[in-house]
Amino acid sequence: MMRTAVLPDFLFLLASARGLLSLAYIGPRYAALVSHSLVLYTAVLYLTAMPVKACSRILFLVSCAQILGYMAPDNRLMAPGQVLVGRVLLALRYRRYEHVMFKDLAPHMKKLFTSALCLLGCIAAWAQQVNPALLNGQWPAAWIYCASAPVRDYGVFHFRKTFELPSKPTSFVVNVSADNRYRLFVNGTPVCSGPARGDLYNWYFETVDIAPYLQSGRNVIAALVWNMGIDAPVAQVSNQTGFVLQGNGEAEKILNTNASWKVLHNKAYTPCSQDNGPRLHSYMVIGPGDRVNGAAYPWGWEQTSYNDNSWEAAKSMGGAPVAGYGTDNRWTLVPRSIPLMAESLQRIPKVARSSEAVSDGFLSGKSSLTIAPNKTVRILLDQTFNTVAYPELLVSQGAGSSIQLTYAEALYNNFRKAHRDQLEGMEIMGNYDIFQPDGGDKRLFRPLWLRTFRYLQLDITTGAQPLVLHDLRGMYTGYPFEAKASFTSNDASLQDIWTVGWRTARLCAGETYYDCPYYEQLQYEGDTRIQALISLYVAGDDRLMRKAIHDFYCSRVPEGLTQGRYPSNRLQVIPPFSLFWVSMLHDYWMHRKDDQFVRQYLTAMTGVLDWYQRHLDTKKQMLGPMKWWNFTDWNAAFPNGTPDGATDGNSSILSLHYAYTLQQAADLYAAYGQPAAAAKARSQAAALNRATYAACFNVARNAMANTPEQQTYSQHAGIIAVLAGAIPTNKEQKVLLTLMSDSTMSQATAYYRFYLMRALKKAGMADRYYSQLKPWRDMLALGLTTFAEKEEPTRSDCHAWSASPNYDFLATICGIMPGSPGFATVRIAPALGELTEVKGSMPHPAGMITVALQRKGVAGITGNVTLPPGVTGEFSWKGKTIKLVSGQQQIQQ
Repeated sequence: MMRTAVLPDFLFLLASARGLLSLAYIGPRYAALVSHSLVLYTAVLYLTAMPVKACSRILFLVSCAQILGYMAPDNRLMAPGQVLVGRVLLALRYRRYEHVMFKDLAPHMKKLFTSALCLLGCIAAWAQQVNPALLNGQWPAAWIYCASAPVRDYGVFHFRKTFELPSKPTSFVVNVSADNRYRLFVNGTPVCSGPARGDLYNWYFETVDIAPYLQSGRNVIAALVWNMGIDAPVAQVSNQTGFVLQGNGEAEKILNTNASWKVLHNKAYTPCSQDNGPRLHSYMVIGPGDRVNGAAYPWGWEQTSYNDNSWEAAKSMGGAPVAGYGTDNRWTLVPRSIPLMAESLQRIPKVARSSEAVSDGFLSGKSSLTIAPNKTVRILLDQTFNTVAYPELLVSQGAGSSIQLTYAEALYNNFRKAHRDQLEGMEIMGNYDIFQPDGGDKRLFRPLWLRTFRYLQLDITTGAQPLVLHDLRGMYTGYPFEAKASFTSNDASLQDIWTVGWRTARLCAGETYYDCPYYEQLQYEGDTRIQALISLYVAGDDRLMRKAIHDFYCSRVPEGLTQGRYPSNRLQVIPPFSLFWVSMLHDYWMHRKDDQFVRQYLTAMTGVLDWYQRHLDTKKQMLGPMKWWNFTDWNAAFPNGTPDGATDGNSSILSLHYAYTLQQAADLYAAYGQPAAAAKARSQAAALNRATYAACFNVARNAMANTPEQQTYSQHAGIIAVLAGAIPTNKEQKVLLTLMSDSTMSQATAYYRFYLMRALKKAGMADRYYSQLKPWRDMLALGLTTFAEKEEPTRSDCHAWSASPNYDFLATICGIMPGSPGFATVRIAPALGELTEVKGSMPHPAGMITVALQRKGVAGITGNVTLPPGVTGEFSWKGKTIKLVSGQQQIQQ
């Protein structure tokens, strides 16, 4: 029975939580937070015997943190709530009100409270909301540049402004962007990097509160800005070198970029490693390496003590219009829609081989390594797993030395990889940076852009002065996904697949989804559809998915198709990937209730479908000759990934892919009040299915041929035929069994096996999934620590389209799927295969879904399922369905 004294505090907590929720504009979707907060309150109160008022104060802050955590997956909800909490925390000024906040708290709880408060303050520092006045018209600040340097050539620049403050502010918000990129410093401390990659129509800016880094008196705000010129990554769209910073309000406008800023062209930088593609015999377009001449570097340029009297005044190039405004825009500014990238320390634990003794103390950063004068040294380091990081090398002395840092996912012998742990007979090949120390003390080299590597080799040549290496560390970076899902089973080996798959997905996610972090760092629809589903299921975070959908929308060419990858400074059109963009819209619609977001893309979706309709062969009612690059899969039988019939017409794979997508489009049309368009799409899909089945299905082989000539066969044709509904329902299972056993068909790689799993589920064969994991087990057996682009031989060792098990372990084995659009209801249809026990949990917009199931005998199952508050659904097993309600319930079948 609850003590009466607790009731007022419950009401206070309830009102506070509801107030935050309503002010954050999030509505009933997060009503469950109130009950969660009350449960947490009760637990802390009674388990710690803490005084009621003290408990109320702590739990109020915890509730705020919980609300932020639930809001984080949706950027529409994040900023207002975080700003609100941030403003409250800044107003409280923890130190000033310490005696009030800590009254009645035990010492250990004071420490907990302090940590929670600091954490919330840090979150609020960067998650600021742009002043709405700055989203109308043109900023008062100007884009600035270095007038003494070519604006479209390679160049690295430093911008600085010194200013005085009468006291340390509680809030000081600025909006900042650059072309190509920038790294912002305040009084020598790095604050943020950007901008998030977009295009000239969507040039993102970051909004950050720099107050924590400011001080009373003299302050310096500084930016490192670079333009890679013709060597820029293909993913980098650019106009010319430029930098802009706009104060968010009256107080901050003293920092607006104009002629009062100073700039220096840093000629210590020159590009290197510009021949990556030819040298590695591969398509590699991530940009050049950095060669830095320490003797020409302006060390300390970001510090308040640095003398910038010799720097030139920055030159203004005109205004900074935001979206919807301007008449002569170089860039059109829009607010950043995703969080800042994460950075965390990551030590390199192992020396693979070395011509110089390297101590564990050096690897751990506790001791230095000195290289004698006039010496050549080679040190190969092993991170032991693939990673994406900024390597940071700290050195002293070493005038006349040269240090080359080479990065690779794997070692090679005559351009071929072996087991990824193998060292004997293997050498490193990869992109590289070169640092030439000037002999000074504690010089830090950090490349301008991130590097991908498992192996990192130092090739060091010293001059007349010894070189002291104080430290070499990595700063892991990437999109700040938080893994909220979990999966375990009686097969412990699946945990390795889960761990490696999530690492793969993490390394392939930055300011966009990457196809691969080492070679391209480009966002393709074919990859991104799978990556986005993994994000939804493991992290519950839809922000990068939303950005990707919008990126591709903005990529459209006049014909109506999206580009195959975007952002990109080179045109590439992959018509099947435009269909996958439509599938991404359908996926989002099924997993999120967000009608306004989806509705805005329906016209573009129609444009994609109309392009395909114009390419119909009206005689055969299949697609005719197709333009552009009709990539389907990197298997051995498809030249450049293009299936038979793509170029000369009547490809069953492309025709049925179109039919499959038409049915998804019909769902969207019907949901958004376009019944005629929905009926037309379904009719077109049915006609394609009938014609393609009649022309291409070989009854004797029980297989779908690639073309009407029926000369070649692939797993892909049968897979997409099942998904499109072209195979009669009573024949689906036999067709799938044939294509899984007939080795004469061209085989699907790990990428297209994602669609094999969808076909198995549609045909009621989801229990076969567990037995289809051999490609992933084989990759682990080769020592891969991320999943590769395809089975050996492979170019990329990290390709997130191969991380699909992190989706399927939850969506197929645990069987958790949306039961209706917006994940309004849940359908759980587990498919354990040969497994006897599984446990899984995943984030849902209303909370967590959990399942814990065990086989009972040959055909039975027992366990429990928990659904979030307000969510209902159904549980299906062996043809029997039972209703599910919110909360925990027992399963017994």
